[in-house]
Amino acid sequence: RWDLAKFIRVSKHIGSSMKSVGEVMAIGRKFEEAFQKALRMVDENVDGFNPNLKPVCDEELMTPTDKRMFVLAAALKAGYTVDRLYDLTKIDRWFLEKMKNINAVTMELEKLNCLISDELLAKAKRLGFSDKQIANSIKGSELEVRKQRRESGILPFVKQIDTVAGEWPASTNYLYLTYNASTHDIEFNDQMVMVIGSGVYRIGSSVEFDWCAVGCLRELRNLGKKTIMVNYNPETVSTDYDMCDRLYF
Repeated sequence: RWDLAKFIRVSKHIGSSMKSVGEVMAIGRKFEEAFQKALRMVDENVDGFNPNLKPVCDEELMTPTDKRMFVLAAALKAGYTVDRLYDLTKIDRWFLEKMKNINAVTMELEKLNCLISDELLAKAKRLGFSDKQIANSIKGSELEVRKQRRESGILPFVKQIDTVAGEWPASTNYLYLTYNASTHDIEFNDQMVMVIGSGVYRIGSSVEFDWCAVGCLRELRNLGKKTIMVNYNPETVSTDYDMCDRLYF
């Protein structure tokens, strides 16, 4: 996360100098899924790879900034080819093709008016679209999209991060949700207490807020409670593997 807008004379260009104030960890089974998760994690005002946030500008595409990905989304919507975007951005074509996949579904959604088929809804969820993002694209209600998704059985599955590259069955408590699966990796038999983390660090919100979550986890453990930690910030104490019984990124 870059909070560059909070400073008057700072350059928005991203280079080798350290300007980031925080980082996130988004996990998915497809690049599109993880990428859109990460965009929402970094900024709560962003609903994903949205092509309607910034205008197309070749000069902005040529220069790395904290908002360039949204200019890139607008360029894809405007019909820029992958080759042209590669020439302008020098971003590897593999990543550009994945971003093009997201944009193609966005264009499909924007043609609709409140109603969406279960097939397209499932496809969008597998590419990392949130219910709110889908609702905004089809000019509908987030609650209606969520209601349809649940009634149609389009639900996420909990998977473990494989820290041993398949050498033997993974047993870590690092977990994430994905729509690109058909079974859970864990069972849900125990009563647990969930603690919500403070998310990405930003100016004015840093490690002291994470320590509140750590204190809560420790006290719950002292009381004999099993705990779940939900946080997507990898540089915190609360996301250490031994701080809780289950850790969701």
